Amino acid sequence: MIVECHYCESKVDAEILESYTEPGTEEDPFERRTYFLKCPACNIPMVGIEVEDYDPDANAVVWSALERVWPAPDKQLQWNLPPIVRNSLEEARKCYKAKAYRACAVMCGTALEGICLEFTSKGTLAEGLKTLLEKKIIDSRIYEWGEALRQQRNLGAHATEHAISKEDAKDLLDFTNAICDYIYELTVKFERFKERQEQKRKTK
Repeated sequence: MIVECHYCESKVDAEILESYTEPGTEEDPFERRTYFLKCPACNIPMVGIEVEDYDPDANAVVWSALERVWPAPDKQLQWNLPPIVRNSLEEARKCYKAKAYRACAVMCGTALEGICLEFTSKGTLAEGLKTLLEKKIIDSRIYEWGEALRQQRNLGAHATEHAISKEDAKDLLDFTNAICDYIYELTVKFERFKERQEQKRKTK
């Protein structure tokens, strides 16, 4: 079964070791299949799921594409990311999977620049990060992550012999995702939470 191996970081035809079909219920009549798989290249285990569905165009029951659920796949990007941030993050992920770790660091920095451009008018990433902190769009810990990312981006973007390891590239990608989560997901959720609490207070 075709699935992406998290270790090989490529699509493989995984070997099925075990499978289980979960029957449908009255609330949800469609079946669900869970597979215990093994990568044929590196022998790493995986768990994948496919779900039964109905295709109205074909008037037939079909099965979804196999989705790896363990190890967890990449988190989907937030819907409200600015295009430059989203595109840069997608490029960073592609670079990481292609083992272009220096390019991954550069694209993470570009994503961070996109965030600064949305909230500030500063011309440099260093100034943009300071302004984000001053405006309380980020806190001091997120600022530290941004500074570490900025420094690595600068080293990767210039003609130096500085190498970025796989581990460092993964950390930088995680930092960038965390910064986006903080600004575009958790902050939005918290604002909605405060609005709901305010509405409840007014109705009492």
